[in-house]
Amino acid sequence: MGMDKTIAWVRILGLLLLSGSMLRPSVEAANIEWTESDEWFLLVGTDTSGSGSRGIYVYKFNAGSGKTDSVSRVDVDEPGYLAVSPDERFVYSVGRNKDKSSAAFAFAFDKRNGTLTQLNSQPTKSDNPCYITVDPSGKSVQTANYGGGSISSFPVREDGTLGELNLLMPFEGSGPDKSRQDKPHLHSVRYSPDGRFLFAADLGTDNLYRLQAVETADEEQPALSERSLTKFATPSGTGPRHFDFHPNGKYLYVLGELSGEVVVYDYNDGNLTLKQTIPADTIGARGSADIHVSPDGRFLYASNRLQADGIAIFSINQKNGTLSKAGYQLCGKHPRNFVISPNGKFLLVASRDENRIQLFHIDPETGFLTDIQRDILRGKPMCLKFAKWME
Repeated sequence: MGMDKTIAWVRILGLLLLSGSMLRPSVEAANIEWTESDEWFLLVGTDTSGSGSRGIYVYKFNAGSGKTDSVSRVDVDEPGYLAVSPDERFVYSVGRNKDKSSAAFAFAFDKRNGTLTQLNSQPTKSDNPCYITVDPSGKSVQTANYGGGSISSFPVREDGTLGELNLLMPFEGSGPDKSRQDKPHLHSVRYSPDGRFLFAADLGTDNLYRLQAVETADEEQPALSERSLTKFATPSGTGPRHFDFHPNGKYLYVLGELSGEVVVYDYNDGNLTLKQTIPADTIGARGSADIHVSPDGRFLYASNRLQADGIAIFSINQKNGTLSKAGYQLCGKHPRNFVISPNGKFLLVASRDENRIQLFHIDPETGFLTDIQRDILRGKPMCLKFAKWME
């Protein structure tokens, strides 16, 4: 390593330590007891532009031991984000058609052999979809369109195929950062735990939006009420990117890509009350990316990119949902997305710019992470999702 790089890393690590974050060094994987149980499918969406990857990859993942085996692949252009239907019979992704137009794709998921078969695709009619979600009933799909600053909504037919777009909802406004917030940039869409509302994060305007879900048997009628649109402003300059609900449904955690802060809200019947902001990125890299609460609700993790790439670790106060810093785990370059295994034992990081998925063991008492040295090598991994293995 050259002298300049050495000095840069010393400065970064020093800033992390001075900020109050604790760097938790990895311990030897041999010190951990592994068990063979709890098998899942791991689905991986990729960036297919010059990466060697060609679409969505399916692996068998043992959530007891962390062992992974390759199962299958389906070719699709730029499947950067995935969603699994509630019954796990179908998988949906963002991507591009052969003419490079932005689209949402539907796949049948055959758990008997772990294969995906493309069913159809529908144009989003808005550029650069970066996130996709399925409503809890499995009857509609929505995309967040970063370039178009909009939400696209599609009905889902009984056979899992996507009907034609029945709602395109553009937004307006800007934020204080003229280079990053010149216009709306919708970055994620997710349903509330009870399925009554769709929430959307707009990096470009510092807003969270809420839309009420409605039941409809008519494919031409959207599953969201435009008239119900409600706006919640995040702190100026936040650049809200991804968010997650606490398992108890009482708290919402929003990660600001630009501010590097986690914004904590009380959640009650669709309403949000801001109660805390706490830094995840302490050196101002302005590249915070993904956020997840552990299945047991005790810990929260947030990824940071561009400098000191890694995972910020927080403990969650079980009485009020507020966060306290617990540690910081360095990882590979550009941790755009990560996922926690359903049993809460492992955290998997899609290190996009190192062409690998890193596996970390989660300490159940402290929430600290240990690299178990069982990387999955995959060109530009972008999104990780689990589905239960077929017994």
